[in-house]
Amino acid sequence: QVQLVESGGGLVQPGGSLRLSCAASGSIFSINTMGWYRQAPGKQRELVAAITSGGSTNYADSVKGRFTISRDNAKNTVYLQMNSLKPEDTDVYYCKIRARRMSGTNSATPPYDYWGQGTQVTVSS
Repeated sequence: QVQLVESGGGLVQPGGSLRLSCAASGSIFSINTMGWYRQAPGKQRELVAAITSGGSTNYADSVKGRFTISRDNAKNTVYLQMNSLKPEDTDVYYCKIRARRMSGTNSATPPYDYWGQGTQVTVSS
């Protein structure tokens, strides 16, 4: 099993900052892409930012220059530093990892997407 635990959400004023964390644990063989998504009620979940195992990053146009994604491979953790927050950034944020689980001795399952439980980010004065 693979578990994801998110933290760092909350209420912040416009222009403020928050840092989200997502720690993966369990029988992990390897992690490829790690990312953050967000979803408002009644809307589709959308990509915010993603980072590959090699460190390449991808951002939604709406957050470029304000958000920074990073990862600590030793800790199986991905971070999202969010600066200059706007009310329209208010959403539930989910982390996702594409990982392979250990399966027997020196073997692993095919890559699979695992999701966190979500953390609320509210930007309001």
